[in-house]
Amino acid sequence: MSVIGNFFGFLNDQLLKMTWLSELVRLLVEKVFGLSIKERLGGSIHFFIYDTIKIFILLSILIFMISYIQSYFPPERTRKILGGIKGIKGNILGALLGTITPFCSCSSIPIFIGFTSAGLPLGITFSFLISSPLVDIASLLILASFFGAKIAIAYVVVGLILAVIGGTVIDKLGLEKYVEGYVREIENVEIEEMEMTREERISYAKEQVRDIIKRVWLYVLIGVGIGAAIHNWIPQSVVENVVGSNNPFAVLLATAIGIPMYADIFGTLPIAEALFGKGVGIGTVLSFMMAVTALSLPSIIMLSKVVKRKLLAIFVSIVSIGIIIIGYLFNAFSYLFI
Repeated sequence: MSVIGNFFGFLNDQLLKMTWLSELVRLLVEKVFGLSIKERLGGSIHFFIYDTIKIFILLSILIFMISYIQSYFPPERTRKILGGIKGIKGNILGALLGTITPFCSCSSIPIFIGFTSAGLPLGITFSFLISSPLVDIASLLILASFFGAKIAIAYVVVGLILAVIGGTVIDKLGLEKYVEGYVREIENVEIEEMEMTREERISYAKEQVRDIIKRVWLYVLIGVGIGAAIHNWIPQSVVENVVGSNNPFAVLLATAIGIPMYADIFGTLPIAEALFGKGVGIGTVLSFMMAVTALSLPSIIMLSKVVKRKLLAIFVSIVSIGIIIIGYLFNAFSYLFI
């Protein structure tokens, strides 16, 4: 068993954490730039170069793989799958289908409109809307590269649970009348599904990689830059006093800070990594990430054009409360994951 464990540990270090890349960047910083990575400037440069390259390598590979799989689930087919299932099963399936859509929250809203106009139950569409930006296969593997498999799996599981519970509550409250009228009136044209060839699926996956990289590259660089600053320039005592375990309101603060931001999980990961490295509780870190990805201000503004204020307020309240509960629970039981 120890041999198997060592083998998977080796794969995790080399493929996900990319320790080989970290060593190459260390040599670049120390031998070419003449800086020690143990000092602030050298450490910041190492953090920035290493995390940027690692994220873009993982993003390119994982989005290609996910997009290839996603090519088997176009919106028309997804609507048909969801249309035949109701109740909690529908919410679970809606949340799971959200995991194969590598979109940010804003990109998920047009699909949400399509599902709603097609007459799918409101709870199922909201389960999809919560899950889509929050959890996917790429986030699972990239989270594992930063925080380890236990935390990554736990994050995905609680994200799915939040999506299912959120959609179920909205479904039980019977809030269909709070969807803007024009959404229901949108004509849904039945489009004949075209079976793609292997070459077409590869081409589609490549295009998705290019499209998503174009949309997220700036947020990744900003996130890595902020992460490098936190990791090397902000004293640990300051971070601990603001969002550390000494502050009982740390989870609330992290959630409140995350909501106005606009980024996806890939842009928030370097910040989360730096906060975690400074001793911030894992629950606080995850609450920040979830707030940024599921409740970004631009997505809320877009959603306000689709649903009325009461439904929007209920959606934001349910997700916010869920994120806060998850944060405190992870902090309380962090010994199970670290």
